[in-house]
Amino acid sequence: MSLSLSERTLAISPSVTLAIDAQAKKLRAEGMDVIPFGAGEPDFCTPEYINDAGKFAIDAGITRYTAVAGTMDLRAKICDKFFRDNGVSYNPSEIIVSNGAKQVIFTALSALINPGDEVLLPSPCWLSYPEMVRMAGGVPVMVHGSEENDFIVTAEMLRPYVNEKTKAIILNSPSNPNGCVYPRSELMEIAKLAVEAGFYIISDEIYEKLIYDGENHVCLASLGDDVKAQSIIVNGVSKTYAMTGWRIGYAAGPKNVIKAMTAFQSHASSNANSIAQYAAATALSCGDTYIKSMITEYDVRRKLMHRMLNEIDGLSCRLPKGAFYIMLNLQNVIGRSYKGTVIDGSSRFAELLLNEKRVAVVPALAFGDDNFARLSYATSRQNIVEGCKRIACFVGALD
Repeated sequence: MSLSLSERTLAISPSVTLAIDAQAKKLRAEGMDVIPFGAGEPDFCTPEYINDAGKFAIDAGITRYTAVAGTMDLRAKICDKFFRDNGVSYNPSEIIVSNGAKQVIFTALSALINPGDEVLLPSPCWLSYPEMVRMAGGVPVMVHGSEENDFIVTAEMLRPYVNEKTKAIILNSPSNPNGCVYPRSELMEIAKLAVEAGFYIISDEIYEKLIYDGENHVCLASLGDDVKAQSIIVNGVSKTYAMTGWRIGYAAGPKNVIKAMTAFQSHASSNANSIAQYAAATALSCGDTYIKSMITEYDVRRKLMHRMLNEIDGLSCRLPKGAFYIMLNLQNVIGRSYKGTVIDGSSRFAELLLNEKRVAVVPALAFGDDNFARLSYATSRQNIVEGCKRIACFVGALD
């Protein structure tokens, strides 16, 4: 008999983004004026019509268990969304609804991965991807993109990493953490590689609507029936409708994969919240008017933060095309020191900046590249101006 914890659990790295956010909230609770550039969460309120739908669901007694894969109404609305927005046809048996997109991805990996299977991860990538791959028994294989190419990883860059153990790739466009948007031409090449080599594509499209400068989002499943047959498309209402706390994500995919995911979820968590499902169905069926105004504001903030950061001597960043993140290049400040403490990487930079200037950013070491920090512009223009001024003050004091 042993009272030790499992090796799998002990190997999990905690979420750096949530840790930074928790530390920032702790400092604010202590009365500190903290500028929050850390968390990946809209600062807008959930639209009132969605809140009203949730209240109606409670009053109407829509508070019971639902089908494990989600209510038929919500799954039908998701099918409508895919056809309307992406030109892809699904039926409700090819849809699963979960407690957020993160659960969808983990459930998909759990349904697909056998011990030792490899999953390709274009990086810098969302820090939960490699951990979820490991939790499912797989091996994450990081394929690094460059800032010069907007961090996009091409099919030719991926090809040398493909072997008989390759089971899947996780694509994320628009991307967290770097805001890149994969063009149709490159997605086509990656899709061809997946079909040729016979591995799945898990396409995380949660930031689908948050896109700028005339860029177009391309849904992987729209690239052909052969690609669709190997793709699990992940999405949700969290970022688009400012519903992070409602915890509704969903996936569309081949019927056998969705069936396996549903079986796994039936024992892991059962159905997603019934009230939130009702509100999500309302969100998906009431148009994009709210979304458009939110994107307009994000665009202003994006350009403001980009301009102010590039005005700081020693720092630089590229203008992202999607999501609400900027990757700040720290290469020219790493190795310098603040009050005798050497900045030996992105974690030290983030630590000092939070403790000394009360600005929360996320070290990109967690995303796979220690030369950067991720900043979110899902905060007010006032915070962006003040936060960038504090960063400039901090960098200006470096030796």
